[in-house]
Amino acid sequence: MGSAIESEWLAIGMFVGFFFILMSGYPVSFSFAGTGLVFGLIGWLVGALDIDRLFLLANNWFGTMSNFTLLAIPFFVFLGAVLEKSGLAEQLLETIAVVLGPLRGGVALAVVLVGTLLAATTGVVAATVIIMGMISLPVMLRYGYDKRLAAGVIVASGTLAQLIPPSLVLLVLSDQIGVSAGDLFLGALIPGLMLSFSYALYVAIVAYLNPNMAPALPPEARQIKGMALVLKVLKAVVPPVLLIFAILGSIFFGLATPTEAGAVGAVGACGLAAMNGRLNLKLLTEAAHATAVVSSVVLMILFCSSFFSLIFDALGGKTLITGLLVQLPGGKIAFLIVSNIIIFLLGVFLEFMEICFIAMPILVPAAQKLGIDMVWFGVVMAVNLQTAFISPPVGFSLFYLQSVAPKEVKTIDIHKSALPFMAIQFAMLIIVIAFPQTVRWLVDLAAKPG
Repeated sequence: MGSAIESEWLAIGMFVGFFFILMSGYPVSFSFAGTGLVFGLIGWLVGALDIDRLFLLANNWFGTMSNFTLLAIPFFVFLGAVLEKSGLAEQLLETIAVVLGPLRGGVALAVVLVGTLLAATTGVVAATVIIMGMISLPVMLRYGYDKRLAAGVIVASGTLAQLIPPSLVLLVLSDQIGVSAGDLFLGALIPGLMLSFSYALYVAIVAYLNPNMAPALPPEARQIKGMALVLKVLKAVVPPVLLIFAILGSIFFGLATPTEAGAVGAVGACGLAAMNGRLNLKLLTEAAHATAVVSSVVLMILFCSSFFSLIFDALGGKTLITGLLVQLPGGKIAFLIVSNIIIFLLGVFLEFMEICFIAMPILVPAAQKLGIDMVWFGVVMAVNLQTAFISPPVGFSLFYLQSVAPKEVKTIDIHKSALPFMAIQFAMLIIVIAFPQTVRWLVDLAAKPG
């Protein structure tokens, strides 16, 4: 066998090579597999890799497919797809906008509220940002909203699907860091709601200080009143809210696992669509196709990253990086600073799934050796990813909104619109790091007997 130094240099070259291939625009799953194959072959030829290690791959894949929690991903994606494609999400936003319309900044507040509700059902950022951009942005511009405030509140609120349960980010993170999805859901709930409240507070302050930036809707835009409005709220708002409470409540009170709750939620979404006369074969086909695409991407990346991770570990890469991270001057604080910088920079360029499979296998061993609480660490990473997702110049949510924004809203407007909300999110990241009980309180409460 080759020396440990040879193996470590191969591991470093493997990681650097992977990033060069990834930055060239090559699909992340094939970047994982191709790099692992090339460096695995080189390692075997120079005697730095025992080929028998590859026999562990089948066991790794079997273990992945046996992970019951991952089954929740297609259920929650299907739930969100049904709500989106049936128009129920649009109906929810339109109704709440009418209810809050008489207030200064009412439509923007409605966007925050609906972004929170959709985050708790769809768990998918792209769908939420695009839906709210198509519906609410033209309305806010038509009635005199500042275009940067209007764009910023959509980008930020839509990205709450990264953090608020049942987030796909949290589901994937739970698998990668080795904690239960239920604990991560509980841990992320308070930071997610605090972030949502902070957005609403910011909108309210801006509307109070400068009414011209966020005026109330004029009377002619609020023609639904009285009992008609009450009935519309009962039809459009109450059922989705009850569905959210049923899903999250069953998880938080231990009545169901996230996978079981996701299955019930998927059936419940179909029931809501049927109640509104919108359930048909076309809807189910489109929702199933969207679910298959997302689930296939997750599994493809998961399988290929497992192969990459196996080769990288066999070459001593994980041991090398874990040692470097653990021995950083400053201990836990230094590790947290470095890991947050890594996740933020990756989050500017890559999707959350790619980041989870690239960074978590490297950061988690060091975090465990340093005695860091893994539920808290997972939520910190999720808040950081939330920030990266709206960061100029290439935050994904910015481009989701740009794809549906009216012509008068330029790319530079959307990028600048995110800056105050980034400041809010950085403040929340500091709060979560400084006060771990914002994450641990509900988790510890649920763990108490009785």
